[in-house]
Amino acid sequence: MTSKAANDYNLLIERKPALLEESRAFLEQRLNEARFVFGGRMLSPYLRPHFVTRTQWQQITNTCETVWGAIEKVGRIAPTDTLMLEQIGLTAEERELVAIDPGYEDVSVTARLDSFLTDETYQFVELNAECPAGIAYQDVAAEIFCDLPLMREFTRQHKVTPMYCRQNMLDALLTIYERVRGRGQKPRIAIVDYKGLPTQREFELFKEFFESQGYATTIADPRDLELREGELHHGDFIIDLVYRRVLTTELIEKIDECGAFVEAYKTSAAVFVNSIRTKYVHKKMLFGVLTDERHQHYFSKAEQEAIRGSVPWTRRIEDVKTTHGGQAIDLLKFVRAKRDILVLKPNDDYGGHGIFIGWESDESTWDRALEQALKGDYLAQDSVRRRDRRPYDRAATRP
Repeated sequence: MTSKAANDYNLLIERKPALLEESRAFLEQRLNEARFVFGGRMLSPYLRPHFVTRTQWQQITNTCETVWGAIEKVGRIAPTDTLMLEQIGLTAEERELVAIDPGYEDVSVTARLDSFLTDETYQFVELNAECPAGIAYQDVAAEIFCDLPLMREFTRQHKVTPMYCRQNMLDALLTIYERVRGRGQKPRIAIVDYKGLPTQREFELFKEFFESQGYATTIADPRDLELREGELHHGDFIIDLVYRRVLTTELIEKIDECGAFVEAYKTSAAVFVNSIRTKYVHKKMLFGVLTDERHQHYFSKAEQEAIRGSVPWTRRIEDVKTTHGGQAIDLLKFVRAKRDILVLKPNDDYGGHGIFIGWESDESTWDRALEQALKGDYLAQDSVRRRDRRPYDRAATRP
């Protein structure tokens, strides 16, 4: 999307090339100082932030809030709707964990609807309802970009409002904690995920912020926790509130090593946010549920309209008859014939793993991808494409 603000920013670069070089050096220095990395790669090497007008922001907000209403309904209905539950595709281990009452009703307290905004449409790609990353990174990026020499010059003529979200995250954690435990002593917070993951730096940024707001915080591997006399411990640190960043699938893989963590969740020794019930809406087949005509009676007219406009058609890969755009189709024949408008993706993975892009595949490659999809838990989804070019610092993209 090329907005007037983006055009003005690009023109500023053309008019004042010295500012470009100054901003490039400034960006690299500040990103390195902040250790703004993910998996050893410098994040956000672009020299222009993504601008969204207030009108667009209102559109985004309205669409997200409306679709979120439908998502919450899925979270409430799925446990007792056999068809919906089967479509979502929980494993036996996941079903056992989602049956545990976390002490509050919210299906997901912190979530991220991944989306693309163009001049014509605003469309979602998927929902990360379980352990979304990026909030603390976003805050640091906003702080750095606001100080960028190019941005300082740009804001002389444009009103720019950055987004800061760590406070919102803390408020959400505390709201759930108070709902479960009531008001009283400040909770001691543990950010819990396995050691050595690319998101470690974000945990540190959250810890710094939580502690700056007066909340004692530790970063803990779930395998290093202990349950003593009904309290969850990380060494000598007593945990009241768990900011859960460990994914359920990865927890299950090592569940025998995470006994105290799981037992604390089962016995409510601490308040866990998010709860494991997020799996009802975290699976990518959520979009298959939202776009299935058999479930539309659950949603309001406004929700149905928002789903049609922003949620891509999605179906599990299997030999069935279904619909696409209101037309009856044989799913496998349709997927083979329409690779130019489809992607194949696993129902429960992240980071782009296992995704096959139809319009980048020749016929034989797509056929092999479809055969692989039939052997696993895979989905077909309508494409959501985006075009936006921004100036960036090539040096910052190197390892």
